[in-house]
Amino acid sequence: MAKQISIGIVGVGKIARDQHLPAIAANEGFDLVAGASRNAQVDGLRNYKTVQEMLAAEPELEAVSLCATPQVRFEQARDALVAGKHVMLEKPPGASVVEVTLLAELAKEHGRSLFASWHSRYAPGVETARTWLTARVIKSVQVLWKEDVRKWHPNQDWIWQPGGLGIFDPGINALSIMTRILPRAFFLKSAELWVPSNRQTPIAANLNFTDDHDTPVRAEFDWRHGPEELWQIEVTTGDGVLRLSQGGKQLHIDGAAVDVGPEREYPGLYERFYELITSGQSDVDLRPLEHVADALLLGHRHAVDPFVE
Repeated sequence: MAKQISIGIVGVGKIARDQHLPAIAANEGFDLVAGASRNAQVDGLRNYKTVQEMLAAEPELEAVSLCATPQVRFEQARDALVAGKHVMLEKPPGASVVEVTLLAELAKEHGRSLFASWHSRYAPGVETARTWLTARVIKSVQVLWKEDVRKWHPNQDWIWQPGGLGIFDPGINALSIMTRILPRAFFLKSAELWVPSNRQTPIAANLNFTDDHDTPVRAEFDWRHGPEELWQIEVTTGDGVLRLSQGGKQLHIDGAAVDVGPEREYPGLYERFYELITSGQSDVDLRPLEHVADALLLGHRHAVDPFVE
């Protein structure tokens, strides 16, 4: 049996209960012993209100998984790294690019592993798509990432505040896949952002990218979509069209379905975290967050109707 690493979880909200807790429980490499949350507890764990309380009371703890909102992530990660813990960051890894860069430097200074996780990269179709595209000439890319905010983020005011990303919270999932599967780096040329008049972050965005070969890459993100989610990336190449759908769960090449196996995004994340810890490495890829920062920097803003739950 692999050496077990004791781990604590911080931020026990919906995503932690739905995804992180089951994934940790299924991984023999981790022993979940503690949790920290202002408003929730996990049965069977030693529970604390803050990460600082948990770190003080659990000196033998080896790793921490941070699932709290990005606006408070830096202080939590900093304190955990300084205390000598390995740290996994739920996406987005922070509220700004620079703060995560500082965390990476801090992890190196203290000899700890830092994992800025992008769960959508572990969707079953992503690596197969990446391999197929490696040797292809890319002609164009069309991304449609649309859902209903009331279904996926009900009563979550933090997501409408600065640092909460708005539509880029799901949109960054698409960007994490794009930066993984496309063989050439791309950059933003222009963006249109639609922002409710009573909120700080966009409810929709259209992004136009290109690369050093002038390849058109367009992404449309929208939180005003109907009950059926549309999470799709279509890549037209010189050898046919590749389509990832359902957030990377399904893959088609020229209309033919490709068997990519079962869904296991979050189990894949914790397998990667364990691998990083045991090999003494970190994995901090900031490209998806950099693209969001560029969109907020270059985007033309349009005021739209107030958003009311």
